[in-house]
Amino acid sequence: MPCTFAYAQSSAVNELKAKIFDARMAQKLFVKGLRFCNEFDGTNFYFEANNRVLKLEDYRRSLENLAAAEVYNSQTRRPWTLADANARWQQARQQALEDKENCALVGSLPELEKKLEELEGKREGLQKKD
Repeated sequence: MPCTFAYAQSSAVNELKAKIFDARMAQKLFVKGLRFCNEFDGTNFYFEANNRVLKLEDYRRSLENLAAAEVYNSQTRRPWTLADANARWQQARQQALEDKENCALVGSLPELEKKLEELEGKREGLQKKD
């Protein structure tokens, strides 16, 4: 029975370490966007090129206007199409969700580190008893 508990404890510690690693990576990679975390509720996303937050609906209208005006799209080397606009819109929606998740993950870092400390303390206490 003690082995099963020790294994479960070790597994929980490893899971916490993985989450902490992910949070620290998000903190490093999303450093410029973190200051806008209070705005990331799934309706906005961080536009790194301009270092600002854009509303998804406004961005969608802009994309549709680019397609309607057939403005040159440097990525595709042809005028914007509705299909291009829809594809970019889907990417922006996905980014809005990722931005929200990254902020939540980074925000949970102190709590995760505290839990890890507690679990490792319990594990050390059990090892001393054995």
